[in-house]
Amino acid sequence: MEAFADRHCIPCEGGIEAMSLEAAQAAMSSLDPAWRLDETGRQLQRDYRFPNFLRTMSFVNALAHIANVEDHHPDLALGYNYCRIVYTTHAIHGLSENDFICAAKIDRL
Repeated sequence: MEAFADRHCIPCEGGIEAMSLEAAQAAMSSLDPAWRLDETGRQLQRDYRFPNFLRTMSFVNALAHIANVEDHHPDLALGYNYCRIVYTTHAIHGLSENDFICAAKIDRL
């Protein structure tokens, strides 16, 4: 199977099932272990720490480029030296392969 980071997102407007908890857990093995699933298996999350605001914003800008190219956007919380990323596919109220594709691309930053 082609690695998630080598794939591109497919637009999702709903009408498909979200990944099951078991499928999401299996897909986790392709990501950096710092990623985690929420208890329902509907969100993929990761926290990053940085030494200062400039490094945080540089990372967020690189992440924004990935989100723009893939047309799949995370929810972000950020401050002076941190960024929390939350992926979920809102149209299906859970995870899709798009979430794992983007997370894997972020792992390559």
